[in-house]
Amino acid sequence: MKKTLLLTENFPPKQGGSSRWFWELYSRLPTNKVLVIANNTKGGREWDAIHSILIERLPLSSTEWGLKSLTGLAFYIRSTWALFKIIKARNIEEVHCGRVIPEGVIARILNLVTTIRYRCYVHGEDVESAATSREQSLLVREVCRKALSLICNSQNTINLVEKLGYSDSDKCYLLHPGVDLERFVPAPTDIDIQERLGWSQKRVLLTVGRLQRRKGQDFLIKAMPSLLKRFPDLFYAIVGQGDCYDELQDLIDSNDLSENVKIYPKMSDEQLVQCYQQCDLVILPNRTIGNDIEGFGMVLVEAQACGKPVIAGRSGGTAETMIVGETGFLIDCTSPDRLVDELLPLLGLQPLIPDQNAPREHVLQHFSWVRHVEKARGHFSQ
Repeated sequence: MKKTLLLTENFPPKQGGSSRWFWELYSRLPTNKVLVIANNTKGGREWDAIHSILIERLPLSSTEWGLKSLTGLAFYIRSTWALFKIIKARNIEEVHCGRVIPEGVIARILNLVTTIRYRCYVHGEDVESAATSREQSLLVREVCRKALSLICNSQNTINLVEKLGYSDSDKCYLLHPGVDLERFVPAPTDIDIQERLGWSQKRVLLTVGRLQRRKGQDFLIKAMPSLLKRFPDLFYAIVGQGDCYDELQDLIDSNDLSENVKIYPKMSDEQLVQCYQQCDLVILPNRTIGNDIEGFGMVLVEAQACGKPVIAGRSGGTAETMIVGETGFLIDCTSPDRLVDELLPLLGLQPLIPDQNAPREHVLQHFSWVRHVEKARGHFSQ
């Protein structure tokens, strides 16, 4: 394996599927071959100090990702110069970019200056969002043109890359995110944990993910009054942080749902696993909003690893996380009414899936990190 620099704004302690994915993959690669350059997020240096992988922190956040604005131009000049010095000092042979933009743009500029080669991860929502801007579309197209490969998290993302004209499928490599099968495991009902979470005697629907509109927490909150008429013991638990926190809390309050819906913005890794283990099912009521889509849905894989059935929106790459009808279901989440119409019949099924072992078995066969790392290393060596 070449000496590799992973360049990513999204990395622990920042929460999110991409952050976990990069940590789980690159921490399993030879430590003498990997350097991570991550954003200097709050708590980052403290997190780095207790982990063995080599990590350096730089300011990788910007309000502008285009080159036409002074803010964006200054960001790229500063970032490229900092990376140039690190690459020379560390004898880096290849750069892996957490996204096509802005990380891929930085790598493309470095490629012009140093001829260093790079690969880019593509998540779906990133290239869809870029398609709304002519300038960003041109940047993405140029980054894709010179990349060694585009590592896509789902077949849906590969289809998007082709559809938007950024590249053909020959340059795309499918690499589904994996899951830690020693951490995400089934567990028996624990009354003490359920009481601590406020879930006692409740039928718990759990959503894990950033608080943003495409995740669909808002529509499920709006659907809860109708769902509660049929199933009065329902409880909707939302784990995550994000820009929509105040909006979602207002929805809970305005619908008088404080006894039936709760947001948990701060959960440790251990507590997150406990939430998966103690809930009844995990739901990601995602929908497409403009060009913002759910590229894959890593939380659905984590839930199945804990033995839980899953339900997701019929949008983006969520279908690739499950065996539809056996480990989970897809429903229309484009409005609260449609969500109610399709979720109610499923909630009436007892049990929801015929084989309670199927979710875990599915993940064991397809999403183990051992399998994932083998595939990744094979690709990186090409």
